[in-house]
Amino acid sequence: MTDVFAALASPARRELLRLLRDEGAQPVRRLADRFAMARPSVSEHLKVLKDAGLVTERRSGRERLYSLDPGPLLEVRDWLTPYERFWREKLSGLHDLLDEIEDT
Repeated sequence: MTDVFAALASPARRELLRLLRDEGAQPVRRLADRFAMARPSVSEHLKVLKDAGLVTERRSGRERLYSLDPGPLLEVRDWLTPYERFWREKLSGLHDLLDEIEDT
């Protein structure tokens, strides 16, 4: 899961994942057109995502198509869920306290 968090740390990689989620499989050329960086840089970001298991790659003719693989994100979600509950409880308690202060 460390690789997944490291991959998600980059805004460019998060944007690549969003594009693949919203628009489906794409070649690096089309993805690179969406960024102000050279195609080799986009390819490096895709390699990090692929190594983390977040992206798959398949050949289609002369191109390589990249697709989102959401599996590792489910692991992250499962890991984060208890923390989300923790913060909801804390914020709910704060809300109750603020209501009490307002009523006095």
